[in-house]
Amino acid sequence: MTENRTNQHISTIINDRRLSVIVFSLFFAWLLAFPFEGQILYALADYYQVEPHIMVFGAVAATFGGLFSCGFFIKSMKAAKRLMLGSIIFCVAGSGAFLFPPSGLWLAAIVSSSLLAGGCVAAWGFFFWSGTPRNERIKTAADGLIYSNILMILLNMAAIYISPRIGLSLSMLTLGAAFLFALRLPEAAGTTPSASSEPQSNPVSIIRPLAFLCLFVFVITINSGLMYQVLNPAYAHLTWLTSWYWAIPYIVALFIMRNLPRKTNRTYILYVAIAMIGFSFIAFVSLDRSATSYFIVNTLMLGACGVYDLFWWSILGEMLDFHKSPAKVLGIGLSANVLGVLLGGLIGNAIASTETQTFNSTLLALAVVCVTLVLLPPLHRHLSFCLKDHAYLSAFSELPKQEQTGQIERAARFGNLSERESQVTVLLLQGMTYKTIAGELTISENTVKYYVKSIYSKFGIQSRAELINIVLKKEGSSPPA
Repeated sequence: MTENRTNQHISTIINDRRLSVIVFSLFFAWLLAFPFEGQILYALADYYQVEPHIMVFGAVAATFGGLFSCGFFIKSMKAAKRLMLGSIIFCVAGSGAFLFPPSGLWLAAIVSSSLLAGGCVAAWGFFFWSGTPRNERIKTAADGLIYSNILMILLNMAAIYISPRIGLSLSMLTLGAAFLFALRLPEAAGTTPSASSEPQSNPVSIIRPLAFLCLFVFVITINSGLMYQVLNPAYAHLTWLTSWYWAIPYIVALFIMRNLPRKTNRTYILYVAIAMIGFSFIAFVSLDRSATSYFIVNTLMLGACGVYDLFWWSILGEMLDFHKSPAKVLGIGLSANVLGVLLGGLIGNAIASTETQTFNSTLLALAVVCVTLVLLPPLHRHLSFCLKDHAYLSAFSELPKQEQTGQIERAARFGNLSERESQVTVLLLQGMTYKTIAGELTISENTVKYYVKSIYSKFGIQSRAELINIVLKKEGSSPPA
């Protein structure tokens, strides 16, 4: 009786969203601090004087495998919960192998644990979907990433300043806490994710947008792999600074982006973040290896990483409503991130053995930045068709109706739109598909496409997201004479 009352009380205090964030934060903190390029792993390798690179790359590759494959096997919340609980238990046991002197068991333990860890993160997609309303998932993603990185910093500092074994033991305790909270995760949601957020007669496919997002994530995170293998080792002598400051800009960027008003145009922030990555590598080439240099380089790089990580985490969160398996969508999306880190790390490791490592890594990083700039506009075009009101793409739907009407009228005068084009613009900005607009205005779908093409041509744009930006910018603008 007492146990039942306690469980009911805890369930009242901790709703599904908070519970999912707690489980994710605790588990992800262990993943970041230990197997996934974690400082605990490096501290243990340094303590025992063993080469860590095989274990590091093996763990990252296994994490990719777990993320990518999980959704093909886990197709219900009940199965997702079971996988998470089993994975956490196995990860505790796998971590325990590192409490003993180095042996072949180390590599086997970290690779198998990382494989299950990737699956666990992908399976969490079911609870990301079920515990958070669609328009709040950007906040859930930000909260999970912020709290896990704060915990990671604490675990790293324990491993560096106290002892690697203490850091490892504390990380195992976070896994134990994750297991206890995961026991309280629901095994079923009120509804099942549908194949579309549109009516069933008008389904939306996310295959192309997801594929393009994965390509974008893969390319830009090559720089993260370079950071791990080239930038970070260059400042290894500044342990007193790198042990705690490394993730601070990342956390700050996440916090700022999380709390921006939805009306804020985040599109331009993405371009600023790309520029920050480029300037980070330029500063790495130009400056010395002092604490000031590290502060500049790391602030630019990790601040940009925070902006982009929240971008694709939240985009993936929005996409969960468009597929029957949230684990597959989240897992495949995040596997592109890990694959980029893996490739960048392998390239960075190869470059590190050359005499011109700084110059070569910077050239590669700047090339990645250029490719990213090319990919971003078409990525927006693809995403705008299925995620009309995502915070990074638009904020129009959040405005009061009266303000929406006023801004559309100003934009229509500015773009010299006809009455019919203005009507199509209104419906476009309400997130309607071409087919729905055609039915609303009693015209053919081809006619709608003709009007949309004419509207885009008059404004000199190519996507719905850009149209929203144009309309929002016209607030306070006056029509040309």
